[in-house]
Amino acid sequence: MEHVGRTAGELARRVATGEWSARSVVEEHLQHLAEVEHRLGAFTTVRREAALAEADAVDEHPDRSLLPLAGVPVALDDVIDVAGEPTRHGSLATPQGPAAADDPLVRQLKAAGAVILGKTRGPELSVWGTSDDPTATVVSPWDPTRSAGGSSGGSAAAVAAGVVPLALGTDGLGSVRIPAAACGVVGFRPGAPYLGVELGGQPHWFGMTRFGPLATTVGDAAVCTEVLTDARFDVDTALSEPLAVAVSWRAPAPGVTVSSAWREAALEAGRLLHHAGHEVTRADPPYERATVQAVVARWTQGVGADVDTLGLDRELLQPRTRAHIAAGERLAKVAEVSDDDVLRWRERLAPFFAEHDVLLTPAFARAQPSATAWHTRPWAANIAANLSAFPFTAAWNLADVPSVVVPLWEEGGRPLSVQVIADVGREDRVLAVAGLLGSMVPRARHAPGWGVSG
Repeated sequence: MEHVGRTAGELARRVATGEWSARSVVEEHLQHLAEVEHRLGAFTTVRREAALAEADAVDEHPDRSLLPLAGVPVALDDVIDVAGEPTRHGSLATPQGPAAADDPLVRQLKAAGAVILGKTRGPELSVWGTSDDPTATVVSPWDPTRSAGGSSGGSAAAVAAGVVPLALGTDGLGSVRIPAAACGVVGFRPGAPYLGVELGGQPHWFGMTRFGPLATTVGDAAVCTEVLTDARFDVDTALSEPLAVAVSWRAPAPGVTVSSAWREAALEAGRLLHHAGHEVTRADPPYERATVQAVVARWTQGVGADVDTLGLDRELLQPRTRAHIAAGERLAKVAEVSDDDVLRWRERLAPFFAEHDVLLTPAFARAQPSATAWHTRPWAANIAANLSAFPFTAAWNLADVPSVVVPLWEEGGRPLSVQVIADVGREDRVLAVAGLLGSMVPRARHAPGWGVSG
């Protein structure tokens, strides 16, 4: 296929100039989706006729040459409203009726020329770092025996398998970065004040959740974010002077063991930046038990708030979700969510970020869980699987700072990714460092075995 496997940037340029038609681009991606979805399990909804109509509208657009995402196929987590399609939040407890209107971000994507190919599978109410439901389990294209991660697992898998060059997910505890690392793609969570997620007019999970793109290049992720925020991140000048880089593989949660492969990934990324002229040191952030407790309180109590806001029947929820909500209700009696937790964490971080421009950590502590029906497993098994593999993301949601995951190497055929973090307002810096690292370690942008050459 001529168009499948290209970056979003290349597709947009060729469609904008008229070299390729948006319809031909979308038709090829729909064909590729049909050929691989039975193995991938990524989509809950495919918008074939609607997507082709949107592609035709791009081809007929009088200012097509000005559209930054002209003809680019995009996938969306099934927590984002698309007119005419149901928004199920990964749950059979939610209504099956179609959304009446597009989410504002969907309107912005379409206005930029993007074509919405479909909606992707995730765990119930975005709770978990694995993506499955009673109909399918999303697998990592790099290792189909392993989960695609979550909650944006379907979106990440679709990008890694070349079904779309770009997807939009939500990240409340790492739900963009975790599946990005599991599927070997780039996942970016901007910090405050960009792309906050609300449910029922309230900040989702007490303000920890933001929208973020998944792509095969840092450049595509940056362009998508700029389209959605109307901001411009000056990536070109972010590395004009040497940075002070901290490397840490200490897990925020006590008792978590980080495997040697993931420790070495962070160390080697630091060595690369050192060779590029940056000052690299080994330094741990000032983690404390209270940070973990604050995250868990928002995670458990936030899900209960979601159920109330959506008006769901708890008896229709998965057993693990009901147990999660019950844990939040017990925790609320002794540890209510408080803004003081965020302020305390930010105050503790201030000296660290005054000394270090960027922090590098492993993306995972160990390989992601197996690709199985986690929604049928007990709550405790889900908790143990998530916390042991994915300890490095959630603390930065609490701090609400920008962070990005970028794949660099492999272990046993599975991606090894690092996380790049900076202080609030330094989206340009994390994107620039991630882009530099990606340029220093050439690798395949798509998983092998899925019929994609790019």
